[in-house]
Amino acid sequence: MFTKVHGRAVRVSLLVGMCCAVLIGGGGFLWELRGIAAHLAEGDPAEGSYVQDPEQADRAAAAVLDGLAREVPAQDVPVGEVPEQEAPVRETPAPEAPVRETPAPEAPVRETPAPAPAPPGPTAQGTGGPPAGVHWRSGGWQPSDPLVARPAAAEPATGALFSPGEDGDQDHHCSAGVVHSPDGDLIATAAHCVYRGSFGFRTNLAFAPGYRDGEAPYGIWVPTRIDVDPRWTEDQDPDHDVAFLRMRRPGRPGERLEDATGAHTIRFRPELPAPARVVGYPNDTEHPVECFNTARAAGPAQLRLDCADVPDGTSGGPVLTDAHTLIGVVGGRDGGGDETTSYSSRFDEAVRALYERAVAAPR
Repeated sequence: MFTKVHGRAVRVSLLVGMCCAVLIGGGGFLWELRGIAAHLAEGDPAEGSYVQDPEQADRAAAAVLDGLAREVPAQDVPVGEVPEQEAPVRETPAPEAPVRETPAPEAPVRETPAPAPAPPGPTAQGTGGPPAGVHWRSGGWQPSDPLVARPAAAEPATGALFSPGEDGDQDHHCSAGVVHSPDGDLIATAAHCVYRGSFGFRTNLAFAPGYRDGEAPYGIWVPTRIDVDPRWTEDQDPDHDVAFLRMRRPGRPGERLEDATGAHTIRFRPELPAPARVVGYPNDTEHPVECFNTARAAGPAQLRLDCADVPDGTSGGPVLTDAHTLIGVVGGRDGGGDETTSYSSRFDEAVRALYERAVAAPR
């Protein structure tokens, strides 16, 4: 009798314990969902756009500056000048046979400042690419050896994308790059960095260009508007994993992002294969990483760049050729890639239309 009663009591206790664990776990899950929902807005999914609420944006910037990052004066590096500390680039023939260049965009583009010397932290082994003006197809470029991403010097036109608050993500969950535009206020990133499936657009985004080791030398910027392709909002089509965000700096009306950081030139329908560099911020480190290799077509709507150790957090980071020409952002297939390959949606006519919609929208 004692054994049966004791066994029944044990089973009842286990069942009660399991129910409590489920309730506690479910409560934690619901609490996490509540935190995620607090930082989302529906926007206009049919168009693929969201006009950011200024007060929410200001709160996101304040949250980043309240312990995640601090604004510091940018080092004075003249535009287009390579610092003395930058490693020289070896002149080696490009591995690919010469390919006809795609014409650059018609609008003149202000050159991105050369990377400043890296502040304290993991040794920056990268150079930030060949000097401005060097055409990679004709020389001054070589793939990384080995093909593994390595720490890089922070540079003004590339930065970390933060999403502060209890939203289920790391403090900086993605990367982004400044893109030339008529109003000088545009960044490019991956659509999956700014739109969370059927949940909607993130409302807690903040961008820190040139970020490294908790320092934001070019300030903290927040979106005024987010644009993605409607095919992304409809079913997260990986061939349209691109977003453009127009930015402002809280408390400094009239200041232009591009005036502070320079910008990448965007190139639509780039010729592939092409020598390329991928750069971004892993979400568990406080410095960027980079890798050089040849960008190749991966079907009609994707490009790929094979390189190991380009981890989570680098999504949205720029894929560049000829030093500062943007031909992709980390995203697309498999959410941006795996342990050995990074992908990007091709910058085709759909991305051109998205870019033109973003720059034409009212400020």
